[in-house]
Amino acid sequence: MSELRSYYPEIEPYETGMLDVGDGHSIYWERVGTKGAKPVVFLHGGPGGGCNANQRRVFDPSLYDVLLFDQRGCGRSTPHASLEANTTWHLVADIERLRQMIGVERWMVFGGSWGSTLALAYSETHPDRVTELLVRGVYTLTKAELDWYYQFGVSEMYPDRWEQFVAPVPEGERHEMMAAYHRRLTGTDEAEKLRFAKAWSQWEGATISLVPNPQQIDSFGEDHYAIAFARIENHYFMHAGWLEEGQLLRDAHKLQGIPGVIVHGRYDMPCPLKYAWELSKRWTDGELTIVEAAGHALTEPGILDQLIRATDRFAGKN
Repeated sequence: MSELRSYYPEIEPYETGMLDVGDGHSIYWERVGTKGAKPVVFLHGGPGGGCNANQRRVFDPSLYDVLLFDQRGCGRSTPHASLEANTTWHLVADIERLRQMIGVERWMVFGGSWGSTLALAYSETHPDRVTELLVRGVYTLTKAELDWYYQFGVSEMYPDRWEQFVAPVPEGERHEMMAAYHRRLTGTDEAEKLRFAKAWSQWEGATISLVPNPQQIDSFGEDHYAIAFARIENHYFMHAGWLEEGQLLRDAHKLQGIPGVIVHGRYDMPCPLKYAWELSKRWTDGELTIVEAAGHALTEPGILDQLIRATDRFAGKN
């Protein structure tokens, strides 16, 4: 293979705004690239992560018109860290509102990690609105996936980081880590809430890359980011995303006819490869690329390379 592709140059939004989606929520959105070019919606991870400048840079700005937005309760959306009226199906409806707002009939959908979960939920609900589907770090939110990351599995691979994650939780509650965190993240003690939010977020920051990045781990522990990330993510995962067990794989047949790409790191700790593999067998129009020597994050060089090759191809560049 030729030299690894890397980010397109930094680009500023050509339009930004806030959209009132009801239920007391307003979501921040931005558009980058060339107005009127190939439309695509970028779905960030978390839940609760928010969008950032690097996410704009996986698309050729001369060929794409990219809409990014901060999902309910995170980033620049308001109210910050709110769990009210904040479910997968609220977000699916928000995506449709955004599509209607910019006036396109169909668009490409791009989602990574939790964004892949949301991309699958949206695309299976509105397949007629999707021109192509690109997912990275596939997560289908089954009980097995949640247990693997928050109870037993990744704990065996990262015993040092797991020890830090369980440390704030009394021993008698460690058999249900998500529930133990939920009690603190939704409690009234603000200092305790922040302490648990930072521990929850930094567990993820420490395990998403093949080689842990200290700066990345620190950024996950920043107060404003951590409180939204931990509260919203834990809220979604405690409710299994308001999905039936196995729903996203069960309904993958609804994606037939939608061309797409699935990119997954061989050593993805939060999101085991098994589920991307199963998705590729059910959605035969989705081309699976397994990236060797890669973890979970978009920033992994091999994953970034494959994502940019895919966006170039979908834009007719290669």
